[in-house]
Amino acid sequence: MINLSPAAVQEIIRLQSKQNSSNILFRLKVKPGGCCSFCYIMQFDTQQSSNDRVYKYGQVQVIVDSQQIEHLDGLILDYSEDLMGGGFRFNNPNAKVVCGCGNSFSI
Repeated sequence: MINLSPAAVQEIIRLQSKQNSSNILFRLKVKPGGCCSFCYIMQFDTQQSSNDRVYKYGQVQVIVDSQQIEHLDGLILDYSEDLMGGGFRFNNPNAKVVCGCGNSFSI
């Protein structure tokens, strides 16, 4: 299961409203790279495949490829703003090492 904080949901809704499609999905995935072994990728997508798991949070649908769920299971995605600006924060219980930027991890 992936969890979104209310602040993350609100920010995704704000970003979705700037897209040119009314049927837009929020895709969360990982790919090799970054400061550690993997980095998080967030993007909007209009296509859902049969391998995708869908998590619904009010108006937001998060899709994750079922082959990547082992890296993201239990993840809490948050959004916060500070003096340096706003950004998404990843709290991943599967991560053994997290880089300083918080966008890369290893398991």
